[in-house]
Amino acid sequence: MKVVIVGGVAGGATAAARLRRLDEKAEIVIFERSGYVSYANCGLPYYIGGVIEDQRELTLQSPQSFWRRFRVAVKVRHEVRAVNRTRKTVTVCALDTGEVFEESYDKLILSPGALPVRPELPGVGSSRILTLRTVEDTLRIRQEAEREELADWTVIGGGFIGLEAAENLRERGRRVRMIQQDPHVLAPLDGDMASFLHAHLRAKGVELLLGRNVTGFEERGEGLTVRTDGGDLATDRVLLAVGVRPDSALAREAGLKLDVRGSIWTDDRMRTSDPDIYAVGDAVSVPHAVTGQRAVIALAGPANKQGHVAADQIAGLDSRYRGSPASSVLKVFDMTAAFTGLNEEAARAAGLDFDKVILAPASHASYYPGGRVMTLKLLFERRTLRILGAQIVGFEGVDKRLDVIAAAMQAGLKASDLADLDLAYAPPYSSAKDPVNMAGYLVRNLTEGLVRQFCFEDLPSLPREAVLLDVRTPGEYARGHAEGFETHIPVDDLRERLGELDPARPVYVMCQSGLRSYIACRILAQHDFTCYNFAGGYRLYESLTRDRFDAQSRTDCGLR
Repeated sequence: MKVVIVGGVAGGATAAARLRRLDEKAEIVIFERSGYVSYANCGLPYYIGGVIEDQRELTLQSPQSFWRRFRVAVKVRHEVRAVNRTRKTVTVCALDTGEVFEESYDKLILSPGALPVRPELPGVGSSRILTLRTVEDTLRIRQEAEREELADWTVIGGGFIGLEAAENLRERGRRVRMIQQDPHVLAPLDGDMASFLHAHLRAKGVELLLGRNVTGFEERGEGLTVRTDGGDLATDRVLLAVGVRPDSALAREAGLKLDVRGSIWTDDRMRTSDPDIYAVGDAVSVPHAVTGQRAVIALAGPANKQGHVAADQIAGLDSRYRGSPASSVLKVFDMTAAFTGLNEEAARAAGLDFDKVILAPASHASYYPGGRVMTLKLLFERRTLRILGAQIVGFEGVDKRLDVIAAAMQAGLKASDLADLDLAYAPPYSSAKDPVNMAGYLVRNLTEGLVRQFCFEDLPSLPREAVLLDVRTPGEYARGHAEGFETHIPVDDLRERLGELDPARPVYVMCQSGLRSYIACRILAQHDFTCYNFAGGYRLYESLTRDRFDAQSRTDCGLR
């Protein structure tokens, strides 16, 4: 059996190695149009910033090492330009010589990846506008970033690539501004969670221009003028990172079935509409694990799993790809953002009736030095308590909490079941009630009627007769409080001062993180008050309204 693989990065390389482990006799050929095979695509921005110093560390395998270990023939700088399904051949161009030839196959795996989006704007073809997708792109950007005269960089797009590039250009000492068309960076996050990233990026010296549209470019001396709907900006270089699109031209021209966003349709065996052709990676559509709807999920983890499934199927094993919740994690300087499943916008678009909890726990036991606060947002379906998604922004320990929730989602646990998970605890690593447990407890409190909550978006529509109560310490209150929250009674004084409140008026309660306001609500509810707890606390309010946040841990919310 002869298997030809088009594309040698995550999905294609994984498929080749897996297939060899299953079938020692198969002839396996990889064609890769770039000069590198099996390279660390996700590590490319860190070479620009100097975190990864040795260029060789970017390539996980070379054609020579692939042959030595797996007897897989890897041909880099070879572009597959056509698929003839009737003859079962591919037309290949050797880019260095111009030679064109045909290669036969019994089974074909398409792993062409995705291409950077270049919007049709005046001047977008300038050589001073760079994109970051391949090793070759990375080498050029680093070379440019090391030139002292190219000190001012503009990153267009606030997604994964844009944020990582901005960070690493700042690490190089460059001045960096980021232009983002949407009102917040990192689309998988909701705006309230992204606000923490905004404050952190600005604190690290990145100029953020949010809600700004780029209308064109014009070369200016050795640099560029970036034209926007908010005025012109002078810069030395532009890094364009406005997204990627599936590279499905080969499949389209071969007459294969396409799907959402022009992606290659595949079934759960990673087969295309041609049973002898498989497709994996950033070019394909798969079911979203939460909604079941077809989606393009351009992430390395799913690509590797899909390559594994395709190889298994070709070798006669009945592996299936079950879909992805698109779990992701991102480093933004020393901050971490992680998410899985749906955000609020996606949940609404899917027609789901959902609720949420927002909490601000410490990364580990607050009495152990070095703890920092993270913000965790959990979405769940009201009727079934099915976990729909989670977002966490913070510092240490963000990734492991996100992974626990992602695993719980895929295992079918309810949001309230998170309270019962038995997770590892020692003071340097966690608390006896882990943040994931706390999210589960909050869901139980909410669904069992022990507390009612209100959210940031509810603030403009609170009843005029409501009492807006802040229950933090006098020192915290003096440093700043939410607009309208003029009634201040520290939670520890609340029982003795209940007479200052009118039981006939609803009470909306806020504290720093949501813990003390919950305690206050329990006190008030048992004295016949109607009360509501502010989800996320003043930390969230301050991040959204004042572009700053408190990352420090507290010994026992409000005692220090």
